Amino acid sequence: MACDAAAVASAVRAAASVITEHRDELVRLDQAIGDGDHGENMKRGFGFVVAALDAAVPDTPAGVFKLVATTLISKVGGAAGPLYGTAFLRASAAVGTSAVLTPDLVAAALRAALEGVVARGKAEVGDKTMVDALSPAADAASGDTVAAVLSAAADAAESGAESTVPLVARKGRASYLGERSAGHLDPGARSTSLLLRSFADSTG
Repeated sequence: MACDAAAVASAVRAAASVITEHRDELVRLDQAIGDGDHGENMKRGFGFVVAALDAAVPDTPAGVFKLVATTLISKVGGAAGPLYGTAFLRASAAVGTSAVLTPDLVAAALRAALEGVVARGKAEVGDKTMVDALSPAADAASGDTVAAVLSAAADAAESGAESTVPLVARKGRASYLGERSAGHLDPGARSTSLLLRSFADSTG
């Protein structure tokens, strides 16, 4: 399947559905160590993204990523909007004007997304944030097809998200809990793994 703008838009729509399906789970995870709004914010944000795609699908994959970025940044509260928005904005810049995504471009987009999140949130692996899922995903992103790249990234993201359970949070609202933040899955890492698995499923 050619990963052109229409295919990327379709994958984003599917991801929005996955986020909606997991809204309550993300709320519960965030209630344990955060503000409790991550699930609802993500659901609302991707709802606005789908509405924007309904209005007009951009001509390039980069254009779709930029639409996702600007919508999330403008519509989503909390940390999720700026962080995910920055991730998609950097991904947009990484793929440039290409009409179709290649395996190398997808890997580059993931690396750029990670760099954006790290620059914006000042978090690193081990801080119990979405970086714990996104960093191993970017490292693992290789393969002969876009589906293979995304599948490898999703596998690594899921393992990375699970690795946050025993960690003590060092960033964000969860860090206020200190040792009490241990024993909980980080909601941002979980939503990152959900998105990447959905993208992999859409291209597989």
